[in-house]
Amino acid sequence: MAENKMAWLERFNRDSGIKSSIIIFGNTDDIYFDSLNSGKYGNLVELLIRNLKKKGYEKVVKWDRVNGIDEKLSDKIEISNLIDDSQLSESSYDLGDDFEDESESSNTYPEPGEFFPFMLHAIKGGTGKTAFILDYSDFIFGNANSLTDAERQYLTTLGKTLKDSQSYDMLSETFAAVENIVILVTKNNAMIPPSYYLNNPLVSSVNIPLPSRNERESFVSENKTCLNICQNIDDKKIFDDLIDALDSFTLKEIAQLMKLSRQNKESMSFEKLINLYKYGEKVSPWEELSKEKLTQVEERLSERVKGQSQAIEKVKDVIIRAYTGFSGLQHSAKQKKPKGTLFFVGPTGVGKTELAKALAEFVFGDENACIRFDMSEYNHEQSDQRLVGAPPGYVGYEAGGQLTNAVKEKPFCVILFDEIEKAHGRILDKFLQILEDGRLTDGKGETVSFAETIIIFTSNIGAADVNPSGMNEKQIRDTFVLKVKEHFVNELKRPELLNRIGDNIVAFNFINDSNVFVQIAKAKFVAVENFVKEKYKATLEFDNEDESFTFISQKAGIANGGRGLLNTIETYIVNPLAEWIFMRSDMVEGRRIKITLKKPIFEFDFV
Repeated sequence: MAENKMAWLERFNRDSGIKSSIIIFGNTDDIYFDSLNSGKYGNLVELLIRNLKKKGYEKVVKWDRVNGIDEKLSDKIEISNLIDDSQLSESSYDLGDDFEDESESSNTYPEPGEFFPFMLHAIKGGTGKTAFILDYSDFIFGNANSLTDAERQYLTTLGKTLKDSQSYDMLSETFAAVENIVILVTKNNAMIPPSYYLNNPLVSSVNIPLPSRNERESFVSENKTCLNICQNIDDKKIFDDLIDALDSFTLKEIAQLMKLSRQNKESMSFEKLINLYKYGEKVSPWEELSKEKLTQVEERLSERVKGQSQAIEKVKDVIIRAYTGFSGLQHSAKQKKPKGTLFFVGPTGVGKTELAKALAEFVFGDENACIRFDMSEYNHEQSDQRLVGAPPGYVGYEAGGQLTNAVKEKPFCVILFDEIEKAHGRILDKFLQILEDGRLTDGKGETVSFAETIIIFTSNIGAADVNPSGMNEKQIRDTFVLKVKEHFVNELKRPELLNRIGDNIVAFNFINDSNVFVQIAKAKFVAVENFVKEKYKATLEFDNEDESFTFISQKAGIANGGRGLLNTIETYIVNPLAEWIFMRSDMVEGRRIKITLKKPIFEFDFV
């Protein structure tokens, strides 16, 4: 296999000859191609040691605050007894080889207060060109804004070590030679006090990114015999699709994916294997949708949402596009965007939230898969921290964000951002990342994928400006869409978010048809009937159902929409029915209760 050229390693090798210290951060827990170890894949520290040796460092000392100086990987400072490269342990991720656990090494200077003075003494003592690798540096210092006296002492000692490690005698023969160096390995460079590296020419920072496409491709090609899937990986299209699907995976995760594939007796597709690895489920709910079921989508959604046939038709188009795999293809072949994005706009109480819940039930089998966020609660500038989590060092950092936590728990879901116009403008920037890349990084640095979700925004923008009596349905819908566009462009100054939503603005109609109101009232009352049947083992029946619900719809009034109907049903039927049953609780079980309209009230009696 051709040698993988990692840009970060090239920079490390360059800086290790001119800097006194290098902070290595980012994807530090992965495995890496090591051309100096017969092209095997190994861990970061062993890779660094081999490259430092090649660079001319005579001695390398690896330390962490758990084991102190690791004698298996470190040279002896006291005597010239250098380790041979063959003593470096082979990684357990050389697939196909068994990993043998070596005996635990002895601890040397495990406390920073012991090690830092030792390191300074070793450099001052002229022990030869020495590299110190401080692993797990995340755990050396606490909060950078409130360092303890001991931590300040560590930092001072480290600074003196750097100062003493460099020579700038320009005319000296050794000027161009390598110097002593201190390397800090950390996942998050924010855990290193900024005073150590900011405006310090002795220190450089090297970020290890996630594996590039070429690195993933090389790793899978070399170890493809370890991957047990039902597809032919030698087919270039299948291979390319697999590599694209592994975007954002580390090489270690890909190796674990290969191990998982060999645990299953029956081979599965790589799509199902990835779902099993990421979500604990072999089959995505999207794969369980069938052509037959999708032909019923309008009928099923119409059972819960009345009088919004055009909105339902638009939702159907989005679902079919997601099912057939065409979602986002015009933007990216990797299909990492959410399965669908919809913007519901219209007057209050016409079924916007109800349609989102009905969609969740249809696709994911449970309306609780609709995760709702009331955006009126996010109207402050710092509200984005509630969604994605506070940054390190702030209160609540450990808890994570409400949005990112919810998607990690339920990756297959409908996410409903209700009344989006009430959110602070800073929140909208988070939506740009979700809609464009299908991912969001929380305050803890963990990336959450939205690729299996449907994103729905709802809004009442323009409801106060639209007069339903003077317009037909098309004019009303066009006006709502225009008001939304004006709001994003002129008021929010966020035309880029509008572009991400595209042609998926769905305008809901005013409900002017009294027959539709009657249908909604009947549908909503089913929950009351089911409750009485379940708790009291009794059944409800109307003396004249159509007359009763026509009366309810007239009392509710068209202006208040479906929510007005719910309030009216509660006032005229639910409240008096609850009192009537309370007075006869010992007589209700197994009985039939008749509801009779005696305008302007309803009466109840046993049949």
